[in-house]
Amino acid sequence: MAATARHATTARLILALAVGLVLVKSLLPAGLIRPPEWLVMPFADWINGVFYFLQNDLGLMTLTRAFSDVVEWLLDVTANLLYGKNRWPNLGPIPWGVIAVTAFMAGYALKGWRLAALSGGTFVWIALMGQWQWAMETLSVIVVAAPFSVTLGLVLGVLAWRSASFERVLNPILNIAQSLPHFAYMIPVVVFIGVGPKAGAIVTIIFSVPPMIRMTLLGLKKVPEEVIEAGKMSGATRWQLLTRARIPTARAEILIGVNQVIMQCLAMVVLASFIGMPGLGQKLLQLLQALKIGLSVEIGVTIVLLAVTLDRLSKAWALRLPEHGHPSPLWLQRHRLLVIWLALCALAFALAHFFPCFLEVERKQALSVAKPIDALMDQVIRLIAPVTAWLRWFLITWVLIPMRDAYLWLPFTAVLSLLAAIGWAIGGLRSAAICVAYFGLIAMSGWWDRAMITVYMVTISVALAALIGLPLGIWAARNTTRAARVLLVCDTAQTFPSFIYLIPVIMLFGVNDVAVVAAVVVFAAVPIVRYTVEGLQNVPPELIEAANMSGATRRQLLWHVRLPMALPTMLVGANQSVMFSLFMVIIAAFIGTQDLGQEMQRALSSTDVGKGLVLGLAVAFMGLMTDHLILRWSEGRKRTLGI
Repeated sequence: MAATARHATTARLILALAVGLVLVKSLLPAGLIRPPEWLVMPFADWINGVFYFLQNDLGLMTLTRAFSDVVEWLLDVTANLLYGKNRWPNLGPIPWGVIAVTAFMAGYALKGWRLAALSGGTFVWIALMGQWQWAMETLSVIVVAAPFSVTLGLVLGVLAWRSASFERVLNPILNIAQSLPHFAYMIPVVVFIGVGPKAGAIVTIIFSVPPMIRMTLLGLKKVPEEVIEAGKMSGATRWQLLTRARIPTARAEILIGVNQVIMQCLAMVVLASFIGMPGLGQKLLQLLQALKIGLSVEIGVTIVLLAVTLDRLSKAWALRLPEHGHPSPLWLQRHRLLVIWLALCALAFALAHFFPCFLEVERKQALSVAKPIDALMDQVIRLIAPVTAWLRWFLITWVLIPMRDAYLWLPFTAVLSLLAAIGWAIGGLRSAAICVAYFGLIAMSGWWDRAMITVYMVTISVALAALIGLPLGIWAARNTTRAARVLLVCDTAQTFPSFIYLIPVIMLFGVNDVAVVAAVVVFAAVPIVRYTVEGLQNVPPELIEAANMSGATRRQLLWHVRLPMALPTMLVGANQSVMFSLFMVIIAAFIGTQDLGQEMQRALSSTDVGKGLVLGLAVAFMGLMTDHLILRWSEGRKRTLGI
């Protein structure tokens, strides 16, 4: 008890120091208000020096060019097959009907008619809307990047499982890699590779590897010892144990890793339009810049359908258990689905041969809902314009600008003291030191003011997301059917590439900070809703029964039993919400902010690796600090609750 009291007293003293620094700001020297020049380190110059050494003196450029040439050759092959680019093997393009039939049969084989209809219907939609080439440009990169990422992630995951030392080195790298915004990956690739499809493919490979490593490592660690003992008793070698026992037993986790790789690939391929990656992302970027809302919605629907289809197919594959029944003696019966698929493909090829529209639907023949959407949106915007105009004025004048100015007004020493107090209160000296170290490095980077603008936007966005997500999650958790439906919506929304969330907010608010905050709020509310529902649903029923028997009202049951027990799970949602907000704020700089995201896009335009990585690491440090604090708080709550 005495130690706890001293712990709380120390946290209060540090907090008092932070408040004192704010109150006497006018008396403070300039070096305590903003990071002094002697404190700012030329990190960007150091990083550029390292990259110059790697690029020119070490000859890494030769290696990266060789790898990019292999990737480019593979991209040419997939481009020829999927949309007929004039490259080897000169067999394409595959008719859209063949790909639609293949997707339909894959969905049926994995999970039945509903998934078959979604999978086949997605490609029929793409073809009929005249978006086939753009979609195939996107898929041609995913088809090349995903196998590279899966293979590399599997190998590194196995190595990390084999060697505890390698795992200790790899874990912090993965933590930083999964906290870096998308643009931070693009800048070094542009320096070494250039721009275009091969650069988009390589940045996609790099970006999507970390989840595969983590899921492989998790799966191998969960393999039961009995399986290994049985393999050893059968005389299996170490290689046979790995390939015949461990990896097959870890199949579910590894395939979930494959699912995450595919989704990460799609997310990055869409954003790689900023470095010249053709496809749906590039088209959406052009349409949003031109504010062509109807056509943007069409492309957005296609990207969403592709995301949901790829997610459902890969998840169905991951969750599908191998069948070990007695096979039919008849070859036709055993391969019934294969025969049907071949017959349907033959029919699709025949139709494409005689009717050109079954090979590709040209834009002039395509369907379009752009004009009706534009007309509808004009009516809706006219109807709600007074409300959105007032809301935009109110938020900018009375909320966003005052909050931004307040964050920028704070002395950096007061912010560091406040973070130290929060860290000390949650995790003691170690957590306080981690908080000060992360934000101290941001101060030393020379980007303090830009970082504080990012922090202000994330703070207000997460707060608004919590105000929306927590009540919605509590409401959904009260009914099992309703909870299942809300979780399905959350699962679906989490498959959308982040770029998609910009479409509706630009429609309503135009291009300004309110649109950015609105996009971040919608994106960040999804994990809060999801984990609130899951946390409340997983409260042990015996606790609820005990509370009911003691005469607790519904309100008391929620506040004194359900929410306290669900808090550790809800904190996971809060953690994800902060990370999603950081990523979305950086991406939303495309529609106008003055934060780290805007500077990162400038660094991308000028291929300034040092500046880009410093900015990316600043964002990563914010996310890592939040992750550390929430994790420690969650662990403390679990110990208190005995779970």
